[in-house]
Amino acid sequence: MAVPIMQAVRVGAYVVKQHVTRRKRYPLVLMLEPLFRCNLACAGCGKIDYPAQILNQRMTLQECLDADTEAGAPVIAVAGGEPLLHKEMPDIIRGLIARKKYVYLCTNALLLEKKMDDYEPNPFFSWDVHLDGDPAMHDASVCQDGVYERAVAAIKKAKARGFRVSINCTLFDGADPKRVAAFFDEVMAMGVDGIMTAPGYAYERAPDQEHFLNRHKTKQLFRDIFRLGKGKKWRFTQSPLFLNFLAGNEQYHCTPWGKPLRNVFGWQRPCYLLGEGYAKSFEELMADTDWDAYGTGNYEKCADCMVHSGYESTAVMDAVRRPWHIAKVALFGPETEKPMAPEISLANQRPAEYVFTQHVDAKMAELAARKKPAAPPRVSKVAAPAETADAAD
Repeated sequence: MAVPIMQAVRVGAYVVKQHVTRRKRYPLVLMLEPLFRCNLACAGCGKIDYPAQILNQRMTLQECLDADTEAGAPVIAVAGGEPLLHKEMPDIIRGLIARKKYVYLCTNALLLEKKMDDYEPNPFFSWDVHLDGDPAMHDASVCQDGVYERAVAAIKKAKARGFRVSINCTLFDGADPKRVAAFFDEVMAMGVDGIMTAPGYAYERAPDQEHFLNRHKTKQLFRDIFRLGKGKKWRFTQSPLFLNFLAGNEQYHCTPWGKPLRNVFGWQRPCYLLGEGYAKSFEELMADTDWDAYGTGNYEKCADCMVHSGYESTAVMDAVRRPWHIAKVALFGPETEKPMAPEISLANQRPAEYVFTQHVDAKMAELAARKKPAAPPRVSKVAAPAETADAAD
């Protein structure tokens, strides 16, 4: 089982509690992004296209802990940028673990061997290494040769030290199902604890806009991969129903509040993938965001999205409502032969809005105001005292 039984029990109890108390919207995973700076420049990434002044910003340890306090989610994914560039990251991780939160530290692993001694194996902690396929696939994805080799070396060292390690595999248009299946075989042979996989999201600022999958291609790709994986016991860190959704068997709608994001701008609206506004608090994010304006069928930018940050929470909530259904999918795997579920209509979606520059300009103005030197104290001119009558005599 990719997810430890105690984690599954705790998260399941949390979800059931929300349903029993009839809480309409609640977070399942806190996406924590303490910095945007990265030591890679992947062609499909939309997280690093900021001026240097913004890339140099960091959330503090206290801000990270406060974000956890506000959201109260049982699981926290620490992403970026590259989190291992953050000097306070060991303290951030220790602070979150002390609160009994299940923490996944997402990393490209280039610094993992160097930084590993700053962390300790713990049942509440897992490395989540970015690995987008075999050596040729991954190095092409991250636009740098040799990264796959270094990441695998770090994975093996981490496993030898007793850490839990999962991989995060994003797939793009042109991915070969046979190569992906062989890659999944390989990472299982490495002893990796689990695989998290999803199609790449079409970030509007990503340098490469040609290799993002549309929904039909996504479903066919994952059907072909899962067909090749029948009987191989691949371990995924995701709900079986989310995998069933990737294979085109569930007509799910997005649950963007299920994985709220806190970063250097604030609480990002509406989700980890799409930055169209920022709230000052988690309460403001939940109360004031027009959630119905987003998601496939509602908004042009969401038309092809099938990413876990939007749909994993939907799958988990469905599992609570239909436990027999998840049991069947977990036992037999995603359906790969029957007709796919009907697609969501895009006829009434609103057109895309492009607001990235507005938020960057506002942040730059804020940073400039912080650095503006304080005006010197104003000194009033004091008139000379008048001579007294005695002095005049």
